[in-house]
Amino acid sequence: MTVMAKLPKSALCEDCQARHQGVCGALTAEQLEQLAQHAQRRTVHAGETLMDPTRKMARFSVILKGAVKLTKLMPDGRQQIVGLQYAPDFLGRPYSKEVDLSVESVTESTLCTFPRHLVERMIEENAELEHRLYLQALSELDEARDLLLTLGQKTARERVSTFLVLIARQAHHQRGDGEVQSINLLLTRAEIADFLGLTIETVSRQLHKLQDAGLVELAPRKGIRIVDCDRLKTEAGLEDNPLADFAPLPVKSADRTSQNT
Repeated sequence: MTVMAKLPKSALCEDCQARHQGVCGALTAEQLEQLAQHAQRRTVHAGETLMDPTRKMARFSVILKGAVKLTKLMPDGRQQIVGLQYAPDFLGRPYSKEVDLSVESVTESTLCTFPRHLVERMIEENAELEHRLYLQALSELDEARDLLLTLGQKTARERVSTFLVLIARQAHHQRGDGEVQSINLLLTRAEIADFLGLTIETVSRQLHKLQDAGLVELAPRKGIRIVDCDRLKTEAGLEDNPLADFAPLPVKSADRTSQNT
C-alpha cells in the first residue's frame, strides 16, 4: 500500500536531502514554493512497481529514502536488472512519451512526486535544473557502460566483488560517516544473479569463497560485513583507480578467465 501526504509549502523542503544534493537544489525559492504546492510524498513497500511501459507517466519523482531497481522484460518473460537508483536520484524521462523499462522498489522507499508538466516547464525556465538532469543522465550512461564491461569481461568472482564494492560505496554516500563495513545487499541472491549475469548457485558460491578468504562475513537475510575493503577492491579490479575508497568509480577492465566458476 502506498501512503501519500501533501508537503507543507512553507517549509520549502528545507530538510530534504534532494533539496540540497539532488535536482531540486537547482530551483529558485519561487520555484520551490510552486513545486511544494503540487508535491506529494509517497511511502512505498519493497516490491512495489513505480513505473512500467504500460503506464502513462503523469508524475516524476525524486527518491528521498531507499533504493529502486530498473528492469527490462524480455519477450519470453525473463527479467534483466539494468540498474539501481538511490536517494536523491530523479525518476522520470522528461519530454519522452514512453517508458521502456520498469522501476520497482527494492526496499521500503520514500518518494517526492511532482506533476510532469510542471517539471518540464521548470526545465525550460531553469538552465541549472536542465544541467543537473543532464549530468544524472550521463552518470546513468556511465553506469550502464560499466555494467556492460562487468558482464562482458569480468570473472564471476570479480563480478560479485564489484557488486559488493559498489553497494558499500553507495552506503557510504548515504551515511557520510567514513568507510562502511556492514551493508545491506538490497537484492536477493536471485536478483544479484540476474544483475550480474550469473546463476544463483554461482553467486552463493562466490560469496562463500570471499568469506573463506577472509574478505567478508555473511550475515542473516541480506546483510554482509566487509572485513578487508582493500583486498575486496583488488578482487573487483578496482584497486588502481585514483579516486579513493568509496567515491563512485567506473569499473576497471580485468582479464576474462571464467564466467560462472
